Amino acid sequence: MAEHVAVIGAGQMGNGIAHVFAQNGFDVTMIDVSNEALERGRGTIAGNLDRQIKKGTLQEADKTAILGRVRTNTSVDAISDATLVVEAATENRDLKFRIFGDMDRVAAKGAILATNTSSISITEIGARTKRPDQVIGMHFMNPVPVMQLVEVIRGLATSNETTERVLALAKAVGKTPVEVQDYPGFVANRILMPMINEAVYCLMEGVGTPEAIDTVMKLGMNHPMGPLALADLIGLDTCVAILDVLRDGLGDPKYRACPLLRKYVAAGWLGRKTKRGFYTY
Repeated sequence: MAEHVAVIGAGQMGNGIAHVFAQNGFDVTMIDVSNEALERGRGTIAGNLDRQIKKGTLQEADKTAILGRVRTNTSVDAISDATLVVEAATENRDLKFRIFGDMDRVAAKGAILATNTSSISITEIGARTKRPDQVIGMHFMNPVPVMQLVEVIRGLATSNETTERVLALAKAVGKTPVEVQDYPGFVANRILMPMINEAVYCLMEGVGTPEAIDTVMKLGMNHPMGPLALADLIGLDTCVAILDVLRDGLGDPKYRACPLLRKYVAAGWLGRKTKRGFYTY
């Protein structure tokens, strides 16, 4: 019997996680509160598979098989027979705590409960359940089908068995897992977000245009994408949310979100998803 993975959230990260598990032979249930979000998520998976076919890394028959392994549901009860549940909802503490309470109530006794959070404490999330030893961070990078890294984050109570299992599952879907400890922002965002924030300060202070700042980082530091374009991809609201977690969790004012970044978020300029951020899309 194929292993069953449930993914909560059909957005950018959720559909990407569902995609990679289904592509690697797992039966997947993608769960979201709205049927529209689920339809959009399925559409994104289909579009990304078409891209892989065009590149020659996938056959048309594979696409049909992969989509056939992705079911959708609007009820959290659909996780009841999953061996791994990955939560990929919005980066909001209270929402994640509530979802984990529901996951803990419905999921099978031995199921691992993972979160794709990019900054929120795994220890705190685990404490909201009756199985903190089976709660772990599984932080995929965006876009999930393309990016190689998965940060595997142990909470204070996460067991060795849970950690080993998740490291093996990440490898089974063709990713490179890196084990890190539970501190605000983990490794990826603790280093990335201050860089993005500093790039926004450079823009605010008139040091350079968005194009100039991004070109310096691409050509000077060999980054495939400049920090401002990357912020637009991540979502400027998400960047602010992560910076707030870093500032509050580490108590250091150096993580204070740049006023210009907050201003863009207040204006509803959130990046690619609103067609306007540091660039226009």
